[in-house]
Amino acid sequence: MHQGNSTTRRATGPRAARLIGAAVLAGVLATTVSGCSFLRGPDGLPAPSRSAASDDGSATPDADPSASAEARRIAESASPRTPTPVPTEAAAPDPTVSPIPVGTVMSEADVVSPKGSVRFHYRVVVGDDGYPTVQWSSFASTLPVPVGATFLETPPSVGDGLSWHGVGDTRLGGGPGAAAPAATDMDPGRVDPSWLGAVVVYSAAESAGPDLPVELGPDKVLAVQPVRWSVPARTTNVHPVDGGARPNATGTTSDDGSADGSPTAYRIASEDLIGAVADRLGLSVKDLVWLNPDVTVYGDQQYLYEDTVLNLDPFRR
Repeated sequence: MHQGNSTTRRATGPRAARLIGAAVLAGVLATTVSGCSFLRGPDGLPAPSRSAASDDGSATPDADPSASAEARRIAESASPRTPTPVPTEAAAPDPTVSPIPVGTVMSEADVVSPKGSVRFHYRVVVGDDGYPTVQWSSFASTLPVPVGATFLETPPSVGDGLSWHGVGDTRLGGGPGAAAPAATDMDPGRVDPSWLGAVVVYSAAESAGPDLPVELGPDKVLAVQPVRWSVPARTTNVHPVDGGARPNATGTTSDDGSADGSPTAYRIASEDLIGAVADRLGLSVKDLVWLNPDVTVYGDQQYLYEDTVLNLDPFRR
């Protein structure tokens, strides 16, 4: 007697093979995507990933040990932390740099715009907290817009538009608005501002009205004057020297701004460890953390995040 088909049929033969192959391919793709390397700076940390494990929590052996290690690093990189001091460095001296005496005048000058429409005096002096402050005085302007001033590393030209308001940015006055503050903090956390090359005067107009000349529009540069710095000589016991690439310290150094050719920066490479990098540079881990208070690591071996740039200049920490 003929019997009806059941409501669920099991795929057999070629069709079953195709279905199984598709499922395997999907699993491979998912594993590949989740296993991509995200071991760069902490701005884009990956979510932790785990190796396959049995239901009772015991680890399942990996066929490829290197793949297992990479997966573990990816998981660890999701948890940045402050570096742990190396026990063998306990006897190493603390890193130091001599301070600049309070009250030291580091720069002082009169500033006058090319047409004489803006003028003022500035004075950069070390405050009671050991950090530089810029003091403003004798401001005068005949312009119909408020005027600002700031310090920049690379000076623009008169007529340019500011894309960055630099260090010590201050609205000095002129036009409608409140009077300028008597003083402005320069660069919080930095003792030496001598990397800044010019004081820049610009229009602080809030908008470009139909009656406002283009050269007085918002952020238009009105005057540029080089800054002459007078910074007392300082001493330090931190002296980085590049001993050359080695395992877990294969990044690159640069000596930009160095007077004697010593390295001033280090760009971290993949699989760099903070201990190996410190050893390459003739420093302790304690020195590197002092030079870079915000540096983070991950994993028990203290991996550094790839492409992060470490400061090596003790006078610009």
